[in-house]
Amino acid sequence: MATSDYKAIKIARRRFLKGLGLLSILAAMRPVNIWAKNTAIITRRIPVSGEKIPAIGMGSWLTFGIGNEPEKLATRVAILRSFFAGGGYLIDSSPMYGNAEKVIGECLATIQPFSLFAATKVWTSGWQQGIRQMETSRRLWGLPRFDLLQIHNLLDWKVHIETLKAWKQEGKVRYIGVTTSHGRRHDELEMIMRTQPIDFVQFTYNILDREAEARLLPLAKDKGIAVIVNRPFQGGELFPYTVRKNLPGMASELQIENWAQFFLKYIISHPAVTCAIPATSQVQHMQENIAACYGPLPDKAMRAEMQKAFKPFL
Repeated sequence: MATSDYKAIKIARRRFLKGLGLLSILAAMRPVNIWAKNTAIITRRIPVSGEKIPAIGMGSWLTFGIGNEPEKLATRVAILRSFFAGGGYLIDSSPMYGNAEKVIGECLATIQPFSLFAATKVWTSGWQQGIRQMETSRRLWGLPRFDLLQIHNLLDWKVHIETLKAWKQEGKVRYIGVTTSHGRRHDELEMIMRTQPIDFVQFTYNILDREAEARLLPLAKDKGIAVIVNRPFQGGELFPYTVRKNLPGMASELQIENWAQFFLKYIISHPAVTCAIPATSQVQHMQENIAACYGPLPDKAMRAEMQKAFKPFL
């Protein structure tokens, strides 16, 4: 982690943008080349309803759990403005993420977006504690209800799934689901997918961590469960492999301009994936990420070529 190459890519990928004037300008900009060529954002259907959502959303782990510094809050407002301007509208969070939900709520109150798909999680034990936590999350976001409530890392899922099923029946939430990450508890997750009436599942999948291709992704497609992909950049660990590496020739054909878009297009081109949720604390990176939701996607043969192109870097 402490190598010079890692520092080089971290600086390249996380340049700090100072000054509210610059942030406002960047928030209004679109990624020039890709968005200028394509007007239709890539969407995916939620199997249970047929509703379409953009294939790139926004995560908030580590990036929105900030203090009370006005400059940091202004940056998050600018990130969200750029996200919405690019056509994105699924935002995913959790009570686990520090004060991220409070920050998201403050940003949303400032921006008042036209479209929003709000997704969060319950991350506690106990029936009553779960209800209190979900109500607190709703107040922090400033919403009448969430679009999606998920059970974070399967914590006390047998209790919370009953609450979520009842809330969906009563119209208190539109969709329900469960999550895991880092490749954990896949056997239990698979069992829940087979036996519970969930609408969404969330797990880790990227060009390096492809374990989900064996069972989880085919099962989700077969059962009609929407898939949200977390850790699309393997927690940032994919970028050091690409330091001073040129994009493969296929990138131009797919209108890929950077490695972030390469990794994201690989993920959202899988037929079972509904949405990937990269997280970022930089406006420029948000623009790069949401731009991956435009232009051509690789077919099965090109996905295999992408794997081959990346493998020598490992």
